[in-house]
Amino acid sequence: MAALLLIAGGSGPGGPRALTPDEANQLAITRFRNYEAHGRAVTITVPGTAGGLTVTGSVDYRGKLGYGVVRGSGRGTSSDGLIEWTAASVFFHPMANAPAHAPASPPPAGWYGRPLQSSGSSLDSSLTIALGLGSDRPDNAQLLPQNGAAWWGRDEVDGHRVDIMTGPSSRERSGTAGSVRYWVGSDGTMYRVRVSVGSEPQPVVIDFDTHTYVPVKPVPGVTPTR
Repeated sequence: MAALLLIAGGSGPGGPRALTPDEANQLAITRFRNYEAHGRAVTITVPGTAGGLTVTGSVDYRGKLGYGVVRGSGRGTSSDGLIEWTAASVFFHPMANAPAHAPASPPPAGWYGRPLQSSGSSLDSSLTIALGLGSDRPDNAQLLPQNGAAWWGRDEVDGHRVDIMTGPSSRERSGTAGSVRYWVGSDGTMYRVRVSVGSEPQPVVIDFDTHTYVPVKPVPGVTPTR
């Protein structure tokens, strides 16, 4: 949780403070911006006491489908390979020498499917969070401050000036008020999200536009939601 409280240097005083109306509008449209873009390239850093995982791939926010490469750090290669997921299922294609980026067309065979776990797995929680960062409509800007959203400071992500805001508490968003942080541009574009998960001492970090977005194609057995 300590990592969530560190605000990088910026041009304004640190928070927290109440959102201004413009900031509330900015946060209200950030998930809709992802849906509007159809999909985004993402790098998901997953914490773990036995070593972390990094998923490098793409999320289709209209099809509710993610796809990429998963690689371990500080652990063996048994978790390395291709991964595709929906809100209900995870499909894994093990690879001893996983590439830096997933092939545009997933292999037709060699996939193992399982239900996505709703608790007890940092990886599955991270995949669920990443998939939930898109919405087909803006949030209610007037309700965000009432539900705990706040402004924490300013930062820069890959050359983009951003505001750092904590998300509200609601059933539709992963986490509770204060545990979800958004790095959002002035036009509502989401550039980074950090979320506390379970008992992990470090947060999940989701960075956007870290590479070129590749449209997600379903693997055999996957039925995306349209």
